Amino acid sequence: MGRHIVESALARGHAVTLFHRGKTNPGLFPGVEEILGDRDGGLGSLQGGTWDQVLDVNGYVPRLVRDSVRAPSGAAGRYPYISTLSVMADYSVSGQNEGSPRASFENVTTEEITGETYGPLKAACESVVEKEAPGWAILRPGFIVGPWDHTGRFNYWLRRASEGETMLVPGPPEAPVQFIDARDLAAFALLAVESKKHGTYHCVGPREPWTWGGLLEECGRVTGADPRVAWVPEKFLDACGMRPGELPMRFRGADGLARTSSAKAIAEGLTFRPVGETIRDTLAWDSLHGRRDVGLSPERERELLLAWEQVREAA
Repeated sequence: MGRHIVESALARGHAVTLFHRGKTNPGLFPGVEEILGDRDGGLGSLQGGTWDQVLDVNGYVPRLVRDSVRAPSGAAGRYPYISTLSVMADYSVSGQNEGSPRASFENVTTEEITGETYGPLKAACESVVEKEAPGWAILRPGFIVGPWDHTGRFNYWLRRASEGETMLVPGPPEAPVQFIDARDLAAFALLAVESKKHGTYHCVGPREPWTWGGLLEECGRVTGADPRVAWVPEKFLDACGMRPGELPMRFRGADGLARTSSAKAIAEGLTFRPVGETIRDTLAWDSLHGRRDVGLSPERERELLLAWEQVREAA
């Protein structure tokens, strides 16, 4: 979302400084001030600078977030921080809001980011921001999607649905799904900067509840394809040796996170573009830049579909 934040900020007349290592896309925004350094021991290049607000989009380790808040760049005290819904203590609970329990992090001693430590480490980062930054805002998105989504998670499902072939999807079709277009999240982040928001905000959409069945149908409508979906029970996939993450955006026991409340952020200005627009723009970007190593390989999908058909015929 960093790219979209910068584009939105420039469009709204803000003076922007980019602090980064210079390893990925240096010079992406000609004319924008760039300061090279490293948030892990390389903050000295910020000496002498002053900024109204610091927007942290990639703080994953509390030690590094603490250093960043205390650096000269944080002298103004305004520190909007992009966190994640993964900080929630219980992924199975529906309707959680900003006051719901956060994951315990007191006993986390590692800085290694894994599926088990990611949430607690981000929760610890939130705690650092709350304690160290006089003026803070914490934004908690779930899945961030849209153009320039380098993960390819959302793109995989859209691409498969647009191909019109039989696709395997863990059932049932009424399973909930939530996500936010990175451009909508960037717009709210800029609103948080401009209005000096304070507090924590869940930032997930769409505005109304959506299901996986509805998402794939909308993809068919946007692309003119006719997605043929084999809704396969998760227990069957487990029996076939499905590995965690092999099907992106689908995690057993985490449906509660797909029913999270964004009522507070919506009341304070979070808006969402039509899902069809996100689908169209994402597929257009994916056709040129998208990854093809995310999700099931064609061979693996055919294998699972055949096995499922055999189970159905034997029933």
